[in-house]
Amino acid sequence: MATGACGINCDVCRLNVLGVCSSCGPGNSVEARQKTAVQIQVLGAPCPILECASSRGIDYCLRDCEAFPCERFQAYPFSEGFIKMQERRRKQATQGLDPTKERIQVPGHYWTDLEKKDLPTLCEHTLCTAYSSEDILVPVLGGEILVDRKNHALRRKRKGEWEPVNHPLLELLILVYLNNAGPQLLTRDLVSVQELKTGHFFQGPHELNVGAVLQRFGRDPEGFRKAAESLGGQDQGLADAAYRIPGFPKVPLYYLLWEGDEEFEPRISVLFDRSIESHLSADAIWGLVALVSEALVKTPDLPF
Repeated sequence: MATGACGINCDVCRLNVLGVCSSCGPGNSVEARQKTAVQIQVLGAPCPILECASSRGIDYCLRDCEAFPCERFQAYPFSEGFIKMQERRRKQATQGLDPTKERIQVPGHYWTDLEKKDLPTLCEHTLCTAYSSEDILVPVLGGEILVDRKNHALRRKRKGEWEPVNHPLLELLILVYLNNAGPQLLTRDLVSVQELKTGHFFQGPHELNVGAVLQRFGRDPEGFRKAAESLGGQDQGLADAAYRIPGFPKVPLYYLLWEGDEEFEPRISVLFDRSIESHLSADAIWGLVALVSEALVKTPDLPF
């Protein structure tokens, strides 16, 4: 079956049957390279979908690319309804899963514990802001989430209105941070995950979830810069591209990207301030990396 990187089955296309048009083939195929060369020669530019898949070593966008559906599919070849369905179901399939792919459950007592906390002390320890006598504003990834302690809900402002946020991982992480953040300040001493006291945790199913970021930006550092800056990231002048991304006020994450070339594969590292374990447990650190990685890939649309 001659299926292109975009997902079109060329075998059922009359142009292909008549020999007028050849299949683009998977992004990694010889056909893809040949088709790209012909497109440049005849049209002056390649298909942006095929060019992206080929440059990133992706066979099929729908199956292999964590960034699908991206802006390249806004007008072709799928309908708006199909794209929105893909976005909705992909989000539902991933946002509520823990490292072992089990459904995330937010313990009710996390909200009960938060209700009991003294608001001024809570704001002092977390570097968050009181919105009312009960509600608190939590800075997250360059934006703000309103935490409604009375109604046990998260809200995000859109077009001047506070609308509900349904994202189990985000809810769990915010509650863990608010309930556990202490008076400790940032040390400015950066460490890798292996240097954390709980470094042994991050193995097997608990390895840091950065594969989608590497796949999306491993050969596109400029795209990585734009994505990181859209999340409030600050350039660190390290590696080929490196940014300090504000997860929570006391929990920044440092993403360092080395671009791949013909000799070396691209790679990415995540560093933490040594104080992170004073505010988050090991599984919450894993979850925050997963959340930030998803946000980087999904920008400009955040996953929540």
